[in-house]
Amino acid sequence: MRVLIVEDDAAARRGLTELVRAWGYEAEAAADGEEGLERITTYRPAAVLADMVMPRMDGLELLRRAKDQLTDLTFVLITAQGSVDTAVSAMKEGAYDYLTKPVDPQRLRTLLGHVADRQNALRDVASLRKELQEHGHFGQMVGNAPALRTVYRIIEQAAPTVASVLVFGESGTGKELVAKTIHQLSGRSKHPFVAINCAAIPESLLENELFGHERGAYTGAVERRPGCFELAHTGTLFLDEIAEISPAIQAKLLRVLQERTVRRLGGQKEQPVDVRLIAATNVDPAKAVQQGKLREDLYYRINVIAICVPPLRDRAEDIPLLVQTFISEFNARNGKAVRAIAPEASRLLQRYAWPGNIRELRNVIERAVILSPGDFIEGEHLPADLSGPPPPSIKSAGLTAGMTVDEAERKLIELTLAHTHDNKTRAAEILGVTVKTLHNKLKRFRREAGDKL
Repeated sequence: MRVLIVEDDAAARRGLTELVRAWGYEAEAAADGEEGLERITTYRPAAVLADMVMPRMDGLELLRRAKDQLTDLTFVLITAQGSVDTAVSAMKEGAYDYLTKPVDPQRLRTLLGHVADRQNALRDVASLRKELQEHGHFGQMVGNAPALRTVYRIIEQAAPTVASVLVFGESGTGKELVAKTIHQLSGRSKHPFVAINCAAIPESLLENELFGHERGAYTGAVERRPGCFELAHTGTLFLDEIAEISPAIQAKLLRVLQERTVRRLGGQKEQPVDVRLIAATNVDPAKAVQQGKLREDLYYRINVIAICVPPLRDRAEDIPLLVQTFISEFNARNGKAVRAIAPEASRLLQRYAWPGNIRELRNVIERAVILSPGDFIEGEHLPADLSGPPPPSIKSAGLTAGMTVDEAERKLIELTLAHTHDNKTRAAEILGVTVKTLHNKLKRFRREAGDKL
């Protein structure tokens, strides 16, 4: 693999060149950005290591000028400690990663290994693009709708990099599947993918899950236990529902991302971690910042690349393809031989609003495959509410002028729970909140009702 070092300091330039060659790579050097731009054209390197601050043309300007070649060129910027924020901004413009001075040889060697893996990942992306055109699949993701193709394009651009990614969209749209696809198409695909739902773990345990603990850190800590950051070392860490994390833990999370080290609970030593972070939330992240649920500095750190996953109602044309995919899956799992869905039943599915999105559709098809005795899924094998009367309108909720916001919220939650037959998971999806948030509101309502007695 060819590496180009662009560094104005002669001693640093010579040292980096010799180091890279010693690891078995080809390496050439340039003294500034202008010379580097010429060498990119003639030398055709796979990777460029460029200093951020140089005369004539700095590293950031070199990155911008070479952008048209970034499909097969990996850029790593070298920066002083005080310019890390600038380097992070450069990653939004297409840089793969950055190194701080003085350059850590082991980190550089690891990075170059990732670059080699990245070349393989780029070839995998091309293969997936062909699969999408022929079969409507992008890896494990299914669909051809324009809204989803936009997601595919961003995944293609983001996957071969190490940039943090923020995935947002309604519950059930497939945010974790997006994260897995990014991981599978990245240079880290052979390393761990660790996923954690931050809303499903009590705050008192979440810090331990993320950062781990030393033996004796607290009562019951009988042995050392690594956290998710250490488990995901050299791989990808997926944090779902990141906006549900408390501000205190968000601050610790931000520090780990900045320093690239983690300290276990009860520990004294910082453990270096090489982790790519993908975060997800089912709320608008900008609104979460405004409401104080998501720290602004953490938001900017994780929002290098943003992916908005469309709800199923905005890609109804993908429903037949998704249905056939799920039929094949559940045939194999349940020993069934359902061939397809009947046209009228398919029309019912496409008319429905799908508040639970793909997760809800998948559950419906699993049930239908099990209930279907023949070759086709018919309307009678689908849940009644797919073809039944529409849900009660807001007018029937009993909302009146002069009612407080708290009273209106309670009425709306009661109406939604009645519509879902007290299915709190589905009610939370319809209301656009997490199940944890819904439970907390119900507890508050019960407590306030008790106070009035």
